[in-house]
Amino acid sequence: MRKIIFLLLTLAAIAGAIVPLSLIGETHYYGLSSQLTKFSSYSELESLLQASKQARHHDDYSWLSPMTMTRGAAPVLTLSATESKAVSDYSITNIQVEGVDEADVVKTDGEYIYIISGNRVIIVKAYPSEEARVLSQIAVNGTLNGAFINGNRLIILEENSSTYEKTKTLIKIYDISNRENPISKRNASVDGYYFNSRMIGDYVYAVINQPAYYQEEREAGLPKIYSGDEVKEISASDIYYSDVFDYSYMYTTVIAVNVQYDEIEPHETFLLGQTSSMYVSLNNIFITVPVFAGGGEKTNIHRIRIENGKIEYKKSGEVPGYILNQFSMDEHEGYFRIAITTGQVWGDTSSLNHIYVLDMDLNIVGRLEDLAPKEKIYSARFMGDKCYLVTFKKIDPLFVIDLADPTYPKVLGELKITGYSDYLHPYDENHIIGIGKETIEAEGGNFAWYQGVKISLFDVSDVSTPKEIAKYEISDRGTDSPILTDHKAFLFDKSKNLLVIPVSVAEIDETKYPSGVPPNAYGNFVWQGAYVFNISLDEGLVLKGRITHMENNNDFMKNSYFPASPYFINRALYIDNLLYTTSDKKIKMNNLENLAEIKEVELP
Repeated sequence: MRKIIFLLLTLAAIAGAIVPLSLIGETHYYGLSSQLTKFSSYSELESLLQASKQARHHDDYSWLSPMTMTRGAAPVLTLSATESKAVSDYSITNIQVEGVDEADVVKTDGEYIYIISGNRVIIVKAYPSEEARVLSQIAVNGTLNGAFINGNRLIILEENSSTYEKTKTLIKIYDISNRENPISKRNASVDGYYFNSRMIGDYVYAVINQPAYYQEEREAGLPKIYSGDEVKEISASDIYYSDVFDYSYMYTTVIAVNVQYDEIEPHETFLLGQTSSMYVSLNNIFITVPVFAGGGEKTNIHRIRIENGKIEYKKSGEVPGYILNQFSMDEHEGYFRIAITTGQVWGDTSSLNHIYVLDMDLNIVGRLEDLAPKEKIYSARFMGDKCYLVTFKKIDPLFVIDLADPTYPKVLGELKITGYSDYLHPYDENHIIGIGKETIEAEGGNFAWYQGVKISLFDVSDVSTPKEIAKYEISDRGTDSPILTDHKAFLFDKSKNLLVIPVSVAEIDETKYPSGVPPNAYGNFVWQGAYVFNISLDEGLVLKGRITHMENNNDFMKNSYFPASPYFINRALYIDNLLYTTSDKKIKMNNLENLAEIKEVELP
């Protein structure tokens, strides 16, 4: 899916070259994009949408509808760091920024586990194991996108689509003082599709996108906010917009909801293009929007200040190229850093990769450009004054980049090995874990065939010569893990030497290839579950054992390229000395030391 999105973005940028200049805003230097302003009237908003409709119709870009880029995979529940009275030693959600929680499909507070399964949230007494049982469940009519836990508050993020009504994103808050009887406290909802959210302190900040259409037979609909029995339509004069032209405008609404107390929900609405990613620090939300029009490839960045529920638009800027995901961005000591790819990795056009450093006014103050020609970024991780960057086409260069001087980023060292990493995670300040795929270079082309899942441990203590000091390869081509696209499926604890990843295993029947297995051969799916590793600098990566929820392999199609089962493990967490694995249908408890099975709870 990520490769398809990258293709659509690139084609859109090329198509944008033929847009009449009269329809696009003035040209800006990168990093100096015009700031957002509010519409003076509804007619001004309507004129902009009408121009967008005419340009889209003229150039037939219906395939670049607002839904093409904005939905993505449904987010999942996080294992919140909420204080627990039962036990203080338990894992939290794998989040990007400390203190900034992310919604997920599984949460724990050290005593209870909260699981999204289908259109229900199931509350399970989890610790101690002898008391483990299902306590209650909350059913909804829409699609659940994730949840947060905040003390005795459960926050559910629901998307409610209807054939006859606008899609709404609902933020539902429940009092769970009695876990056996959750009580609905309040609801807030916004017109549009759920994009993403974060929780900081007692506030959930949610970002919702709504397509902005112009139709001559009726007025363009403005987004509405619903709180209890009150309905508020966002006035055009309260909506920010940019003079950067786009074919598919979206209303992007940022709303803050206090999960402990009833109060008016602060919010701001922006008329932008299709939001591609967002990064959230303790004080800022950075939203990125790829620009399809104007004959070039670039990404607009918008900074929105947040503090104790207050939301304030501050600045906008731009960089060339397109972003991969939230880990391509970071805020550090008053600077915003971003990793970007420009160009294509196929055909005759070369791709390039860049690091840009921007100040809080989003002006570029430092740049490191033209890294790894003909490759693209597969993963990035900013850690203090360093950035670790993986690019790939045939081999995997891991770049170590120095950002101590924000005006002068520089490459300190690089490591070239087979394979690539889709996700990078700090082990400590001098070591990094990489999760991705092993590869074999193709003999007749400028590319490589990916193989099984690969886990690497990199030593970056000598920044000029990073090393892969340990690796573990899981099975054959076709083997996959949700961690490659969703970091919240990753469980790591350095103090426990613990690493757990969910894996779908594919194996090749070598008897079918008497002359040797070709590198492009796919294996058949044979197993799904969690791989549990001991990870340390002394011993590297040692497989401790495997856990599955499936009674037998008939629970999914062995010959399917896209197997699925409600018993597929999607998350792992620990509470005290117990390892919990979760699927849509089951929670299993194993001893953390020897993986002996303790108990399992079937979910209704």
